[in-house]
Amino acid sequence: MSSAAIVSVNKENHILTSVFLKREVVIDCYLPQFVANSREISLLLINDGQDLIKMDFQHILYDLYNSESIAPLFCVGIHCSADRKNEYGTADVLDYQGLGAKAALHTRFVMEELLPFIRKIYQIQSFKEKSFAGFSLGGLSALDIVWKHAAEFSKVGVFSGSLWWRDKDQNAKDFNEDTDRIMHRLIRTGTFAPWLSFFFEVGTQDETADRNNNGIIDAIDDTVSLIDELLTKGYTPNQIKYVELQDGKHDVATWARAFPDFLKWGWEPN
Repeated sequence: MSSAAIVSVNKENHILTSVFLKREVVIDCYLPQFVANSREISLLLINDGQDLIKMDFQHILYDLYNSESIAPLFCVGIHCSADRKNEYGTADVLDYQGLGAKAALHTRFVMEELLPFIRKIYQIQSFKEKSFAGFSLGGLSALDIVWKHAAEFSKVGVFSGSLWWRDKDQNAKDFNEDTDRIMHRLIRTGTFAPWLSFFFEVGTQDETADRNNNGIIDAIDDTVSLIDELLTKGYTPNQIKYVELQDGKHDVATWARAFPDFLKWGWEPN
């Protein structure tokens, strides 16, 4: 790929009427113009697509293509709804407050409505690979979807992921973070898919909570312990990338700092 061949990164907006979610879903498609063979392009789905607009994602992609830092990538930002806390969660398990009630419907929207729509509209029947990413609760959702549909995906990116997601109140006397954090348990009891790889970002100022009083904020603790679950499952350190941003916060500006590293990690040109 030569930088001279780059024209632009097109951003196209679509609205899908979802039968499963019973709402209109806004999606933004970011597609580089220089792709000659559609079979050489990979697909990256991104929850909380509205945050990509705030971080000027189109410009991030243009800079990476211009420096020949990433291979061709079709990115699709999925805008969230006002009911985000129900649509983004773990599909098979509600949190202790009953949140995540529509997570299974969001999964069905992605797998049964969004992917067929992309293939039809863009006439791309087969991508080189498919991956998923998201921010905060959207990162948890992306990880849950990839873990449950590993045959469809190869990578997942989790930025400030809500990996504290639990089905028991942490103030309950019998709360046990080893067993009551939902995503950790799903990894532990799930099926090993050796082709998957994982990217995690967390900021040292993501939050101030320290649930177990060990001097480490929960956002870091929950991420590191989930990585431990993956390693125990059989994944190697080479399949897991962990980025801890000093002074990083739970905000779009921090995720914008980390996103180029994620893209270069996942789609470095051959």
